[in-house]
Amino acid sequence: MPLNVGDQAPAIRAEAHSGQIFDSAELLGRQTLVVYFYPKDATPNCTTQACGFRDAYEEFVRAGAVVVGVSGDTLERHRRFVADRRLPFLLLSDADGALRRAFGVPKTWGIFPGRVTYVIDRQGIVRHVFNSQFHADRHIAEALRVVQDLARDGE
Repeated sequence: MPLNVGDQAPAIRAEAHSGQIFDSAELLGRQTLVVYFYPKDATPNCTTQACGFRDAYEEFVRAGAVVVGVSGDTLERHRRFVADRRLPFLLLSDADGALRRAFGVPKTWGIFPGRVTYVIDRQGIVRHVFNSQFHADRHIAEALRVVQDLARDGE
């Protein structure tokens, strides 16, 4: 079942392309989390989306957010993608699909991994969900707007 605004976000604990273990529990009470699920590294829409998050990354950081990308790609493929596109945020490998299932990320047309962005507040509550396979660039604007609103509201 897909996560909705107001739901408690599932915990994320996974290895990142950098070799470190990302644990969302470490952010609770401290930072907003933007988690974006995408189909595959180095494909046109996924590259547009990753580069959009890269280009707006400092704005996310100033608003107190951590950005993390998740796909089923291997850590090695993530490392190449990060290096090629100079991505300043972590990419997590979800090869077994456990994170997608935990978040309820739907498939597009029942076959393609979905593209969904979640904004999770400091208390671990989902504050925004944006689901669009084909408007990769809008994921960044939607997430940044919500993150900045949360920062203004002192969340």
